[in-house]
Amino acid sequence: MGATALPTTAAAGLPGPLVSTDWLAARQGTGTVLFDASVGAHRGAARRIPGARPFDLDGELSDHTSAVPHTLPGAQPFTEAMRALGVHDTDTVVVYDAQGIYSSARAWWMLRTMGFDRVAVLDGGLPAWTAADHPVEPVPAAYDGPRGSFTARPRPGLVVDAAAVSAALADPAAAVLDARTRERYAGTAPEPRPGLRGGHMPGSASLPFGELQRDGGLMRPADELRTAFEAAAGKREQLYFSCGSGVTACVLALGATLAGYRDLAVYDGSWSEWGLPSGRPVATGGAA
Repeated sequence: MGATALPTTAAAGLPGPLVSTDWLAARQGTGTVLFDASVGAHRGAARRIPGARPFDLDGELSDHTSAVPHTLPGAQPFTEAMRALGVHDTDTVVVYDAQGIYSSARAWWMLRTMGFDRVAVLDGGLPAWTAADHPVEPVPAAYDGPRGSFTARPRPGLVVDAAAVSAALADPAAAVLDARTRERYAGTAPEPRPGLRGGHMPGSASLPFGELQRDGGLMRPADELRTAFEAAAGKREQLYFSCGSGVTACVLALGATLAGYRDLAVYDGSWSEWGLPSGRPVATGGAA
């Protein structure tokens, strides 16, 4: 089965799993912990929202002993990383990234997986923040503030392995949704990581994460999100998400949460694992 129903963010004073730039601007300096979860070329960019701390998915916030990128760390290293970044269990956290909503959703899902519900994603990320003429500042080398008292309390089932996904593919009550582009899903575009086969898991459906967003990198309204998920998954409510390395699959998890779904799981290895040369089946062609 997928994950159990997750609590809401209302207790943290958050309006939901997504907050606007105006909401965040009104709360700057009020104790909200802000994380920049940018990856790749955007990691360590020259500017940030004032006070943002680095949630480094390309660094210590992935398990580099794993053979695939962006693997979720264990509870103890995650606890230590959050404490080193000054996070307390009672904090309210907002995460963003410099691409809009790309890797910030991964940070949000990781925190929820570790039992922390007082977290939301900034709608539109840094581009939306700057488009609204809110201030930015230079990025310091690292966070150097006081330590926090955060403790991870992992929730089983929110992040799953290949065996769980294989079972979901055979379960008529579940849907496995692929967040990569339709061309990568079909196997007509090359994979950006060398050594991976092209195509998709037989029985999965294509739902590119970018189709959940509208102009400006903002998430679509809940009714439009629900329509997009029903077009891919039918009436199934138990949803599993995959992508290239477990990052944009979390954008689907965010969209599904906004659309009212509650039984959700992310395949951590995603195509970086499934697409390796192995006995795992691969299909090519159009969307299922």
